[in-house]
Amino acid sequence: MIAVLNLALPYFGLVFIGYACGKAKGLPEQGLAWMNFFLLYVSLPALMFMITAKTPFEELNNPRFLIATTLGTMSAFTLALVVSRLIGRLSFREATLAGLSGGYGNIGYMGPGLALAVLGSKASAPTALIFCCDSIFLFSIVPLLIALTDGEGRHWLHVIALVVRQIVLNPLIISACAGALAAALHIHPPVAIDNTLLFLQNAAAPTALFVLGVTVALRPLGRVPWEVPAVIAVKLLIQPLVVFALMLLLGPFPQPWAATAVLMASLPPALNVFVIARQNDAWIEPASVAVMIGTFASVITLTSVMWIIQTGRLVFP
Repeated sequence: MIAVLNLALPYFGLVFIGYACGKAKGLPEQGLAWMNFFLLYVSLPALMFMITAKTPFEELNNPRFLIATTLGTMSAFTLALVVSRLIGRLSFREATLAGLSGGYGNIGYMGPGLALAVLGSKASAPTALIFCCDSIFLFSIVPLLIALTDGEGRHWLHVIALVVRQIVLNPLIISACAGALAAALHIHPPVAIDNTLLFLQNAAAPTALFVLGVTVALRPLGRVPWEVPAVIAVKLLIQPLVVFALMLLLGPFPQPWAATAVLMASLPPALNVFVIARQNDAWIEPASVAVMIGTFASVITLTSVMWIIQTGRLVFP
């Protein structure tokens, strides 16, 4: 258990340091803009490229794993949407964003660094695949469902064009695909470029966790709507169990791959949930509360999953 705490505490410690700094200093939220830009367009893309480029291309070709993990995300999203609509009596638009909170974990800011720390280099390929497939699914389904309730009555072709643009221009998906192409063609960057990418890659996790803590600190903690605890339970408890069952049902998968899938499914709601809620002017305050409470609750749930993995109790036949 001490080994797991030694592994988990630095990650959550950086989140709490960021949270403490955000509460202690009354700096405007606009000050995070360049840090977020650095993460989204520079550091995390370098990490994604390095992960996929150094993975044998044959390992990236695993459709059964893609189907299993995407089904897990779809199940959690659908369940959170239905539960929040019933418990909170939300509109379909609001319930869609609640579903996003229950299905979309912090796979960008926390996922890659944590998976590599817990499971080593063998987690690189499944981490990249989960990120790409989850992002494509959720960046597709949420705009489409939101468009169904959009009073502007935009043509469906316009909505599809926006979805395709979001996916194609996502820097993390672009970098993962570029890395997969480099792996397929056995392209190795020059030493200077490789060292630069490594430098940027190493900056991704600490910067992301610190920014996560600051951003959570700047979110107002208002009334906790009834649907929020249910959505968080779906994300932190039910989704990992669903993914575990799918690994058994659609497997067998290599132990590190299945463990990576469960670990990624255990991540708390992503910061993007709040960003997307604000963009769509719906479920904004509950999204903020869900991200904050989910992040703090994951200190217990995510650490428990890490302990189960590290002690070999998560076994896949």
